[in-house]
Amino acid sequence: MSGRVALVTGGGRGIGREAALLLAAAGARVMVTARTASELQSVGLEYVAADLGTAAGCALAVAETERRLGPVDILVVNHGIGSAHERLVWEQDPEVWRETMRINLDGPFELARRTVGGMCQRGFGRLVFTSSTAGEKAERSGSAYTASKHGLIGLSRAVAQDAGPFGVTSNAVLPGWVRTAMAERSAQTEAARRGITPEAVWRERAAIYPQNRVLEPREVAEVIAFLCSAAAGGVNGEAITVALGGIW
Repeated sequence: MSGRVALVTGGGRGIGREAALLLAAAGARVMVTARTASELQSVGLEYVAADLGTAAGCALAVAETERRLGPVDILVVNHGIGSAHERLVWEQDPEVWRETMRINLDGPFELARRTVGGMCQRGFGRLVFTSSTAGEKAERSGSAYTASKHGLIGLSRAVAQDAGPFGVTSNAVLPGWVRTAMAERSAQTEAARRGITPEAVWRERAAIYPQNRVLEPREVAEVIAFLCSAAAGGVNGEAITVALGGIW
């Protein structure tokens, strides 16, 4: 991975931050991007603040990466919006649907289309999209999030078919519950709705898995880093669940 240029979205915290640090440790030249500059600055790598829910923000992230580091060889699409603010489908605000698709699906498409062609021309590329176990199983009061994460798997597989003949791989990672800032917000929302504590929500989430715990961001990042490596050249178009053996 030495010398490869990697762009990691949602790289200021959680899974994205850990993935960026692992790629950098393996020798990649890494650009992290998200909306919050202060979080990005704390990672200690090259960064650019951008709204990845817009075509302009995606264009900025790619252009700055190319200007400072060179053409993108590795794209880790890890940013996203959760489902804490969603409602039952018949009560769902259409604007919530549109915002979720804009961030969780339109942004990844824009990033992929702006980078994959160059990867194909150079004969090497790695794309990893962070979906969710909700990308294969539906959650209640989560129509937008569930649909977007299903769609992200489809996007990754479509890219795999288009770019596979040129030495480029594209895969999705499907984490279960990970204790990230986004998941903390959903725990607080659920706790308030049910009249329990956020810690009680986390205990219930942990009970889903045989190890009776939730994932650490690093555990998901390790899988992402592997999929970005030369060793994963035979893995393409896959949706890889990282969920401690849980069925959800």
